This record gives sequence, C-alpha cells and structure tokens, in this order.
Amino acid sequence: MSPAPHLILSQEAVAPGLECVFPDDELAARMARLRAAMRQQRFDGLVLTGAENIFWLTGRQTPGHFAFQALFAPLDGEPFIIVRQLEEMNCRANTRLADIRTYADDEAPADVLVAAITDLGWRHRRIATEMRGAGLTPAAFARLAACAPDLHDASALVGALRAVKSRLEIAFIEQAARYADAGLEAGIGAIRVGASENAVAAAMMQGAIAAGSEYVGMEPLVSSGPRSGMPHATWRRRRLAAGDGLFLELAGCHNRYHAAILRPVWLGSMPDEARHMLEAAQAGLAAALDALRPGATCADVHRAAESAIDRHGFATAYRKRTGYSMGVAFAPDWGEGDVLSLYRGVERPIEPGMVFHIPTTLRAYGRFTIGVSETAVVTQDGPRCLSRIPRRLFEMS
Repeated sequence: MSPAPHLILSQEAVAPGLECVFPDDELAARMARLRAAMRQQRFDGLVLTGAENIFWLTGRQTPGHFAFQALFAPLDGEPFIIVRQLEEMNCRANTRLADIRTYADDEAPADVLVAAITDLGWRHRRIATEMRGAGLTPAAFARLAACAPDLHDASALVGALRAVKSRLEIAFIEQAARYADAGLEAGIGAIRVGASENAVAAAMMQGAIAAGSEYVGMEPLVSSGPRSGMPHATWRRRRLAAGDGLFLELAGCHNRYHAAILRPVWLGSMPDEARHMLEAAQAGLAAALDALRPGATCADVHRAAESAIDRHGFATAYRKRTGYSMGVAFAPDWGEGDVLSLYRGVERPIEPGMVFHIPTTLRAYGRFTIGVSETAVVTQDGPRCLSRIPRRLFEMS
C-alpha cells in the first residue's frame, strides 16, 4: 500500500531553522568570537559536546541531549554536527546547519565523528575538544584521540565567551524572570496548613508554565518544616503544619535562558533564631549586590557577602558560593556555574552584560533553611535585579 500523500516522508521537508531562536547575525557574531579564541590558542578545529555550548553556537535544542551529539567547528569552513538519527528533524528545525550527520541506535557515534573528521581532512590537524556532554565515554574519547594525535582540552573555551550576554540574551533572561515570579507567587498562594508540599510544587510549576515558561534545567526546590533544613530537598508529599518554614526556589525558562528566584516563607510566626538568620542572609545579599559592579572580581563579591554574614555571627552556617552565572541551561542544572561562580579564587573581573543568580542561604541543618535571592544583570552603574517580588519575609497564616 502506498503511503498517504499528506505524510511527511523526508527530513528535508522541514525548513532549516524553522524553530531557531537566534537570528543569523547573532549566530555569526558568536562563531566569529569563537574562531578568534581558537586562533589565539592555535586550534584548527574544535569538537563541542556540551548541550549548552552547541545551543549557543547553533540554536540546537532538545530534551534528547542525553544522547551523544558533537559539533565540529573548524577554524575555516562550515561546521558539521553529529546527532542521533531520531534527532535529525529536530536539529534541522532548530539550526541552520547545512551538514547534519547521523548515527543509528546500534552505531557507535564516536566512529561517525571520527569518520567525518577523517573524510574532511582534519585528522592530523591541531584539534581541541570539550571533556563534557553525554556519551563522551573513555572509549569515545580514546577513539577521538587516536584520530587526532594533537588533541587538546578546550572545556572552558566557549563558556568564557558565554559569560557576557548580548542584548537579545538579556531580553530572554528578563522574560524568564517574569515566569519565575509567576511561579513563586502561585506557590506562595497555595501555602496553608494541611496542604502538601506536592500541592505547592504543582502550583509553582503550573504558574510558571502558564505564564510562558518552557521546561527548566532543574526542578523547583520545595521543602517544609525539618525537611527544609536539608540542602536541595524537593517535595515529597509532606503536609504543612503551623510553624513550618518553607524553602521555595525555582527558575523560569525562555528560549533555554533561565532566571531564578528564592524568597523566605514561614507558615505562622517566625521564631527569633530564624529571624536573626534571615537578617544575616538579607545583609549578605545586599552586600553582594553592592559589590557586583564592573571592576570588582567574582571573588570580591563573594567576600563582601561572606563578611556581612560573618558580622551577624553566622560564619559557620555559610558554606557555599555566593552566586553563579545565569543564561543557557539544560538538565541537570538551571545555572551556568561551570561558566562563572561568585566564590573565592575566581578572579575574573565583573563586566557589564554578565548575569548572576545570587542566593544567600543559611541553615539550621535538619530544622529549617532561610534564604533570599536575586537574578541580577550587571550594568555600568551596578546590578539591575529582575524580580518584581519584594525582597521580604512572607509570613502565611
């Protein structure tokens, strides 16, 4: 029987770039910046395997990034990409790449990559690769190393370029912040004695998605009572009781760009111990934002927050980085901590166009967590916070 005439039988029936979120000039500028960095490092070609970096350079996005993918960017000439066969149509729709090569589920994708590098004459050139991404197993890396004896590690190369955002990227992050605000407001509205953590989490996710959010790189963090005193606890059906502290943190996502928000919530009257801890967290966030200015370093911002918290007597309770870069994210994270963190030893200067999520949290482990955060864009004059939700304690009756 012949197939129905209306069925799409060819990958080519999908227009290239049909769903790409970036205009041509944005992608061309990024590729030019990458090639300038490659030229400085004397790399002839670069193999990229991280989902965020491939997206940043091509627009390629899929929740199927758990399968091996690799973008080969030559110093001169057109790039090519290796994707799972099932992903070809998605790749065609989300990128404008002319050379899309695929592998079947019973093929070794590293062999397809090596064959392409060999066919195109790059085998004995100076090639660099990222040490990240799904499917970059020791065996796959060994195949690549055998193909390119002059192989170098360039895991941080693209991340350094992504740290400063374009106007378009900042616009995406601003929109993501609107979604995050909607989700947090919905979650706070669902808090009442007897409600479950699941009901609060469902309200947060529904609120953010209804406002426009796509799937996020990491699930919301929702925990209550003693469970809120465990870092990165998520909802687990617990019923809310009077006197519970709640930890509510989530991100919104627009075109894979994220913004996150955390606000302190208490069901009933907050005890003095927690209130004093909140004052310290608020002071730490205020100090970090005051220091988040061009010319300071990432480490300077962390030291400012840490010093403010220390002055309130909670030095031993603050055991984390002060913040991290925000932008492109896929699972398992909503941040760009691999790009930049606000922490000791990170001496990169703050620049206009950088974006950070700054959550200052303090814990009485196994009892409660207090925290507050802002996603902030760095401008010439200092930070511009994106959330519209007041930076205060929400005490629910």
